[in-house]
Amino acid sequence: MGRDVEHMVFTREDRRRFRDRIRQSLDALTQMLRESQFEFERPLTGLEIELNLVDDDGEPANVNAQVLDRLADPAFQTEMGQFNIEINVPPKEIGGRGLADFEDAVRSSLNSADQKARTEGGRLVMTGMLPTLMPRHVSLDALSASPRFALLNDQIFAARGEDMHLSISGVEQLTTYIDSITPEAACTSVQLHLQVSPDRFANFWNAAQAIAGVQLALGANSPFLFGMELWRETRIPLYEQVTDTRPQELKEQGVRPRVWFGERWITSVFDLFEENARYFPALLPICEDADPLEVLAAGQVPKLDELALHNGTIYRWNRPIYAVVDGRPHLRVENRVLPAGPTVVDAMANAAFYYGLVRTLADQERPVWTQMSFSAAEENFHVGARHGIDATVYWPALGPVPAGELVLRRLLPMAYEGLDAWGVDPAERDRLLGIIERRCVTGTNGAAWQVATVHELEDSGGMDRIPALHEMLARYVENMHTNAPVHTWESQTPFGYS
Repeated sequence: MGRDVEHMVFTREDRRRFRDRIRQSLDALTQMLRESQFEFERPLTGLEIELNLVDDDGEPANVNAQVLDRLADPAFQTEMGQFNIEINVPPKEIGGRGLADFEDAVRSSLNSADQKARTEGGRLVMTGMLPTLMPRHVSLDALSASPRFALLNDQIFAARGEDMHLSISGVEQLTTYIDSITPEAACTSVQLHLQVSPDRFANFWNAAQAIAGVQLALGANSPFLFGMELWRETRIPLYEQVTDTRPQELKEQGVRPRVWFGERWITSVFDLFEENARYFPALLPICEDADPLEVLAAGQVPKLDELALHNGTIYRWNRPIYAVVDGRPHLRVENRVLPAGPTVVDAMANAAFYYGLVRTLADQERPVWTQMSFSAAEENFHVGARHGIDATVYWPALGPVPAGELVLRRLLPMAYEGLDAWGVDPAERDRLLGIIERRCVTGTNGAAWQVATVHELEDSGGMDRIPALHEMLARYVENMHTNAPVHTWESQTPFGYS
């Protein structure tokens, strides 16, 4: 939901008009899918990375407005919390040295941004969840100044009618009540975009759903929230709860949540947009002037603004994207599963694994989603988030299997095959997938490193939890700037904030 909106009050008429316009948009989309009007001859990939800003003590720094003014770069955008910013990397083909070009572009942009952030008292941190974040940091006052965030906050709480009960049971237990959506700002992710043809969309989306749990197991990097050790990827349950518009009674009735894994394999991208319209009332019923069917009848391409806006307020972990660029529409799968970090090269290794694996799975004659239930994929998703690299997941013909073993035995060869199909340079393929292999062999990802370091500081160093989290973050940031993969980091390295 990246578009700018004004803070406004919605009427009953606004909601009726919006629902009608969504139905018109679905009719227009049906016609466009039937007539094959989409661009897909040169599939592009895209990348978004959400980042945290911290001060010299490792505390969240609410300076995103000042940092963005200093950057003056449209690639960097505001995010929900004043201690967040986001970088949008221009789309590229991943064939040849495309992945290396992505990595070089991200490193260059982040290094420059970090230098400018320091002039405003901030430093950039790429992690799934800032380990030093405490409840006092996520009050309503920390919400970014953009009216769309205040409006979204108002609409979510109006739908709920009460404060949110946040309850996460992991290694330790967190239970509290929150009165704004600002804790969502704790969740910082990497979003991977893949442009696909309409005919192939279902295959790629189903493949992405099937491997989401493995992605989390490999890439988990969010083990601490509010001083507590919870899930290895605590970002998942936090995000599921903090944007939930349902009071307890609607949960008991089985009303679907807005942060949603889904409930079935699909046969068309239309299935997802139609579910959005059928199951979810509008949070932001803002209508544009253009009638999509009239635009289509005039021989032009409709932007389907209402469909896109509604889609942006339903938080699927693999989200369908409809967009129009230079007058031509296209479809993308937006993979929103992964946390940010620990390093740029770790993020690119995660991306290479994803792009390669979904390509192979989407091309199979007997797809994996015909051999496993959707509920098994959803269970894998939450098991991967809870246990990280130590997770045991289900896979067809193997049954329950350790995630690392599954990757090494079955999935990594498929990722190699898929990157070859994309035309990725073999040296880049081997370098990035080699990081995934060593991560599995060592059993060390971002979450594992964070937890081991904090435990060492507590057990051997005699530190209490909060000082240990600050010291761990100091070491994390120094290691992050080396761009060495996390499985090579030493937990004992004596770094600290200056």
